[in-house]
Amino acid sequence: MSKAFPPRLRSSGPSSASYAIVASKFNQEFVQSLVDNAHTELNALEPGAQIVLVWTPGSFEIPLFVQATAELKRFQAIIALGVIVQGETDHARLIAEAVTHSLLDLSLKHRVPVIHEVLLVKDEAQARARCMGTEHNRGVEAARAAVSASRKLPEIV
Repeated sequence: MSKAFPPRLRSSGPSSASYAIVASKFNQEFVQSLVDNAHTELNALEPGAQIVLVWTPGSFEIPLFVQATAELKRFQAIIALGVIVQGETDHARLIAEAVTHSLLDLSLKHRVPVIHEVLLVKDEAQARARCMGTEHNRGVEAARAAVSASRKLPEIV
C-alpha cells in the first residue's frame, strides 16, 4: 500500500459545488466506511456543498450509474467507490479492469473528474486497512482528489 497520502486542502468556505458519490452495495460494510469518510471529508473541504449518493447493486454497475450521473452535467466531480475481493478465479480482476477502463472513458467523454476508488483487494484484511483505517483511508483520499480536481479543471479549460 502506498504511503503517499494527499494532504488536506484548505476549506473554500461556504460552497455551492455539487459532488456525486456512486457506490456499490456489494461488500457494503467496507464501502459504507468509504462513503462515510468521503462524505465527511467533502463537508470539511467544501462546507455547504451538495453531495448526492447513488447506490449500485455491485461494482460492475458503477460505470453505468457514473455515466447517468455525468450526463446530468451538474456535478463538479464524481467519486466511484467499491470493493472487489479477489477470489480463486479471474472474475474479480475482469470486473476491476472493466470498471477501470469504463471510468476513465467516462471522465474523458464528459470532461468531469471521476475519482476511481473501486478497490481490488486480496482479502478482507486489505479491505479493512484501506476502507476502515484512518492512516490511509481511500474514502478520504477520494474526497481530496475530487475537490482538488474540481478546483483545478476550471483553471485550464
